[in-house]
Amino acid sequence: MSEHDHDHGHDHPHAPITNGDEPAAAPRVRALEELLVEKGVIAREDVRARIDWLVSRSPGDGARLVARAWVDPAFKARLLEDARAAALELGLDPGPSPVVVGVENTADVHHMVVCTLCSCYPRALLGPPPDWYKSLPYRSRAVSDPRGVLSEFGVELDDDVEVRVLDSTADIRYLVIPRRPDGSDGMTEEELASLVTRDSMIGVAEPAAPAPVG
Repeated sequence: MSEHDHDHGHDHPHAPITNGDEPAAAPRVRALEELLVEKGVIAREDVRARIDWLVSRSPGDGARLVARAWVDPAFKARLLEDARAAALELGLDPGPSPVVVGVENTADVHHMVVCTLCSCYPRALLGPPPDWYKSLPYRSRAVSDPRGVLSEFGVELDDDVEVRVLDSTADIRYLVIPRRPDGSDGMTEEELASLVTRDSMIGVAEPAAPAPVG
């Protein structure tokens, strides 16, 4: 885990976070898959089944966890203590990650998640990671210039808010509990879950605002 708090006080150009380029490792992964299949280490059907499982996942399960945490302080405490166990409590599949850590954004602290080495990510709870999460610009600048990255995503924080950058690994994945939106009092848990976006659970966005009443 790494924690950084930097100001974005320079104006030199950056590569865009959302460039959508294929990761450099992708061709190597495909070549490795072909070799493993050829040697009989894995079956192509197993690879396809795993891919089908991955693409079937969505941010909806993570949103359910966040919504329950917003309405149930005791559950939020359990989610912050052990997100895997909290997911199982709701009948959700937390995936194969040995440790899933829940972190809470507050008025004083804002968390954002990155994987500086590749694209480690709680896929079971959030679905496949977005292309920008896997891109080199995001993986490098989230650490060196987190406030600048957040600003590009439309998140402007006061100077006294501490920014904590969490480096996801093969052993530890993170789920951000964003701040509950103003004006959401009285909403049902299901309605609250609809406000929780994938990007807000990565920490680069705020949840959606409730629809105006009337």
